[in-house]
Amino acid sequence: MSRRVLVAGATGLVGRALQEVLLAHGGYEVTALVRKPLRLGAPRLNELTCDFAALAKTVLPEADMAFCCLGTTLKVAGSSEAFRRVDFDFALNFARAAKKSGASRFALLSAAGASATSRILYSRVKADIEAAVTALEFEHLLIARPSLLIGDRERLGQPSRPLESLARRLIGPVSSIVPASFRPIRADDLARAMLRLLTTTADSRLVAENALLLATGALDAAGPWSARARV
Repeated sequence: MSRRVLVAGATGLVGRALQEVLLAHGGYEVTALVRKPLRLGAPRLNELTCDFAALAKTVLPEADMAFCCLGTTLKVAGSSEAFRRVDFDFALNFARAAKKSGASRFALLSAAGASATSRILYSRVKADIEAAVTALEFEHLLIARPSLLIGDRERLGQPSRPLESLARRLIGPVSSIVPASFRPIRADDLARAMLRLLTTTADSRLVAENALLLATGALDAAGPWSARARV
């Protein structure tokens, strides 16, 4: 019997990779929450067009687990208020709705360096959403804190991010000598790691830092969950 999965942020780099990993695995029925239809037409994939600001009024399908990959940047959002609206408000709305739908396992895509005392707005907001989702008391909660991401944003029609591009050019050739906590991680490796960790952990709350995500994602890099060509 397929496990029912909700994915928010399926149009983003990690969300799309996660969606592809889930569908390649074959044991999951995926409902992707989107603001605009993707019309991918993939088997076992359902699209639910919704307003993330009004998820309290939306009845989500019953689910066993959920992944929140929502996120933006201050530059794209245009203001600190708009940034927090996506990375905190929308993410928390989804977490609450997912719990109402019956999801017992929940994964939150956060970021390395998340800290409530950070001088960086991005890091503070990530810490705030981690705390808010933790307070919902899912049976199993995974908080993923990756370092810089590597992936083909152009394929998704997204603008490139300078730091990610720089990391890909400079760190890639010498990645073996870069500490795992700082090493860039491919979006598909991160997706595999999040799926494996969420489905296998017995912890009520697991915070996965970049080193663990790298190691776990590599376990399945050549396996059946790796349907998409590496970027």
